[in-house]
Amino acid sequence: MFEPRDGERRLADDPAGMKPDGHVVFIGHISSPWVEREDCPKNMRQARERNAPARLTLDPAYREGLAGLENYSHIHILTWLHHSPRNLIVQKPRHAPEAKGVFALRSPARPNPVGLHTARIVRIDRSAGTIELDAIDVLDGTPVLDIKPYFPSVDAIADAAIPQKD
Repeated sequence: MFEPRDGERRLADDPAGMKPDGHVVFIGHISSPWVEREDCPKNMRQARERNAPARLTLDPAYREGLAGLENYSHIHILTWLHHSPRNLIVQKPRHAPEAKGVFALRSPARPNPVGLHTARIVRIDRSAGTIELDAIDVLDGTPVLDIKPYFPSVDAIADAAIPQKD
C-alpha cells in the first residue's frame, strides 16, 4: 500500500510495535464512498470536488456529546488512519522533487497516524449519533478519535505562510 521511494527512510523501531503511553479510544467511525486507497481523495479540496458526501457515526456511549453542535456549520474531525505505516520518518511524495521529513508533510504515514479534517455539517441526528458531512478524505470504516467545533475567529489564520512551489 505504501511502496518505497528514493530518499525515504524508516525508523529503526516501528511505533506500531511499541508499548502505548496513552489510552486512546475510538468514539465512532466514518462511512465514506472510498474503499481503496487509490480511489480516496488526497485532501478535503479533492473530496469536495468529487461531490461525494459522507457520514460520521458515533458509538452510543458518546452520542450525548453532540448536544449543542447543531448550531455550528463546520467541525474538525480527528481520525486514526489505521491502514498507514507508522515507521516512515522521511518520505518522498510522488509530486515532490525531493524527500521531506514526515512533520513537513500531510501524509497519512506518520508515527501516530492521526488525520485532521475540516468538514461542513450537512445534518445531525443526535438520537442516531450521526453527522452527515459534505465530504471526507478517508477510507470507509476509518475510526474517529474526536470531534471539535470549527471557530472562524481562532481557526482561520490570515497571515499563515507555506513554502513557495518551485
